[in-house]
Amino acid sequence: MGFDELWGEVRAAATERVVDGAASGPPGPSAARAAADAGTEPGTGAGTGTGTGMDAAAVAEAREAVLERLADFRSRAVLVPMDAAGGLWTADFGGVGWICAFTDEAALARFAEARGEESVEWDYRRVLGSRLLDDVVPAAGFVCGVALDAGSPGGTLFPPVKGIVPDRAAVDGEGTDNGGERS
Repeated sequence: MGFDELWGEVRAAATERVVDGAASGPPGPSAARAAADAGTEPGTGAGTGTGTGMDAAAVAEAREAVLERLADFRSRAVLVPMDAAGGLWTADFGGVGWICAFTDEAALARFAEARGEESVEWDYRRVLGSRLLDDVVPAAGFVCGVALDAGSPGGTLFPPVKGIVPDRAAVDGEGTDNGGERS
């Protein structure tokens, strides 16, 4: 089994844990989407059931953690590896393209090692997280999000949804159809 397949299985298992209400690690964007979809508001006590097995306090805590992680990413310069054609390196997962970004050279090196490519020199660019989400994702020409530190225990996905990317690039935004293709 290759790295991409293993990563896919790990992310799918993590998503199932969040949906089942048994998340043991830091919540990811899916927890925030579940909170938003449930319509709960922090501090109101309303909507104690979310359909995910999480109570309102846990949903509010997960939402806050996701927003903090998103704010940190947006203000951070990350390393984005380049592909052989000089474009940003992406991976496909779940019908979505993911721009791979890394917090530092050590995280990029761990990713290369997991792929069995530790002896290959990886060219990369430093890009602000906000620039990736606000400018690069909408201009990509295909549905994509950002995978930060893929293959690391603290890896995070920033999916192409409203609140993370501009509405015109969000699969749930006004500029999209039901198939997730931007119009």
